[in-house]
Amino acid sequence: MNFTSPRRRFASAAVAGIALSGLLAACGGSGSQDSGADSSGPVTLDFWGWANGQEAVVKAFNASHKDVQLKYSKVTDQLTMQKQLTNAVKAGNAPCLLQNTGEYVTSWVSQGALADITQYVEGEKDKFNAGSWATGQVQGKVYGVPTASAPAFTIYRTDLFAKYGLKAPTTWDDFIAAGKELKKHDIKITNYAGEDPSTLEVLAMQAGAHWYAIDGNAWKVNFKDEGTLKAAKVIQEIIDNDLNSKLSFADYAAVQRNYDNGGTATRQISTWQMSGMVQNFTKSFGDWALSPWPTFAGEAAKTPAATNQSGNLTLVSEQCKNKEQAAQAALWMSTDTGAVKTMASPETGSGVMPALKDSDSYVSEAISQKLLGKNYEPGKKVVTDSLGTVTTDWTFGPNWTAMFTEMQDEWAAVVSKKQKVTDLLDHMQEWTVNDLKQRGISVKG
Repeated sequence: MNFTSPRRRFASAAVAGIALSGLLAACGGSGSQDSGADSSGPVTLDFWGWANGQEAVVKAFNASHKDVQLKYSKVTDQLTMQKQLTNAVKAGNAPCLLQNTGEYVTSWVSQGALADITQYVEGEKDKFNAGSWATGQVQGKVYGVPTASAPAFTIYRTDLFAKYGLKAPTTWDDFIAAGKELKKHDIKITNYAGEDPSTLEVLAMQAGAHWYAIDGNAWKVNFKDEGTLKAAKVIQEIIDNDLNSKLSFADYAAVQRNYDNGGTATRQISTWQMSGMVQNFTKSFGDWALSPWPTFAGEAAKTPAATNQSGNLTLVSEQCKNKEQAAQAALWMSTDTGAVKTMASPETGSGVMPALKDSDSYVSEAISQKLLGKNYEPGKKVVTDSLGTVTTDWTFGPNWTAMFTEMQDEWAAVVSKKQKVTDLLDHMQEWTVNDLKQRGISVKG
């Protein structure tokens, strides 16, 4: 998540100033990829992304630029992007521009996949909030232009909660209790997709966990600290009591129908995820409301700032032959008023909060009055308040992409009750340490 004041710093800032030998494996950039430039015409830059609204933004960019054109290719989703980019980098045909989220920047830099664009964009950093700008930095160098902030909150079905005498959960204990009541009526409190372990990540972050940390001249890995185990306990109780749906986002429409039909009653989301609800629902408009992210009992409000709710970026690949033009195109997509409004709207874009200094002013653009009905005005305050309670001490490790892919396989076994969350954590501790060692990165754990 990216924020508009010092108290809203993005967690990736923890790695922004690292300059220690051995912390990142040194991988030289591979051969440059021809981005499609024609000596007799405009430079053409390949751009890969998955967000709703990007095609409209690309069309507007191409209409307003003669010397540079963007060629957009839509990737299925964030996780697919990691695999496709890995293959493209190995093949030497990575796109010039790509969408990604903050947790992957360190990984891609360590693999030599991203270009240092500091000289092309540094003069524009004052247009962005400081936290979002940090998402694209590693060791003080800029590798991407931020496109979004991501507040986080709960969205829930007011009609179902009212019908069964429930209030919006304020703690995870309340959440589980509500789930047990809803279960009596064949309704799930949440959905755990077997391919997406981000639930574990964000709850661990909220609980004060630190899977990666800097210890002297090495990375320290700890998947079994107090915060992670606290998060694991909540997740395990939800799974053991069958309070969760198990719908894969591979069939995105089916997941949305389930929410619309009342099969699942809540989601912990950000503004951008509301666009999928708006675009797919037919029955439940006006029956949804926002509430703060549940807390752990006795603890102050904390909004996690990670994974698919991280700040989005437009990154420039090392293989791009036209890095300056690519960097300028990335800046335009993040600062042009029309482009920002397109992406901020759940109807025309992704419902993302922009990364600009005045991003709070876009709250009304980023949440849907159609979806929330009479709960729209209170919802705006929930969104704004969430920006002030973000965690700020989370660090993404240099092998995050590989680690998360491994965790996906283990998470599927957790959701299907083939292993416990603690079994997954034991495996990830050993696997992550060994993987970093194999990459030649100094590690303790």
